[in-house]
Amino acid sequence: MSPKRQIHEPGHRRKFLVIVDETPECDRAVYYASRRAARTGSGLVMLGILELAEVRQQWLGVADLMRAEATEAMQERLDHFSARARQISGVAAEHAIREGPQDEALLAQIAEDRDIAVLVLAAGTDTEGPGPLVGLLAGPASARFPVPVTIVPGALSDEDLDALA
Repeated sequence: MSPKRQIHEPGHRRKFLVIVDETPECDRAVYYASRRAARTGSGLVMLGILELAEVRQQWLGVADLMRAEATEAMQERLDHFSARARQISGVAAEHAIREGPQDEALLAQIAEDRDIAVLVLAAGTDTEGPGPLVGLLAGPASARFPVPVTIVPGALSDEDLDALA
């Protein structure tokens, strides 16, 4: 059981959490979460997850360099989507970068930041399925997940999302 959310306590407010990655649908999740955060007076957290399994197999100096390069690339991606969120809705996003398997990093972020109240994901539009996190959270794990999950259809336009957010 995860700790109680504290969004209604003095000095706290609800936050939407978005996973920032290289998928095309990531922009849809950022767009929707930005609009919802602005319309509800909420915050926005963007989480970048580094899955660096191959780093553990490298020599220490090489591993450090690989980790630094991956972190820098993720920070650039977070900066890009933060600028997009500000452009879309005027919301300034918080950034977090975690290393490890996606599900573990995601749960750790939610456990650490008890103001996170909603996870926003976007479903992929290709024929390979909705994406790994959507697939994970649509299965048995969803019953034990600590916050509600909003899944945004990846094919929705900005105008469609404006009407829904």
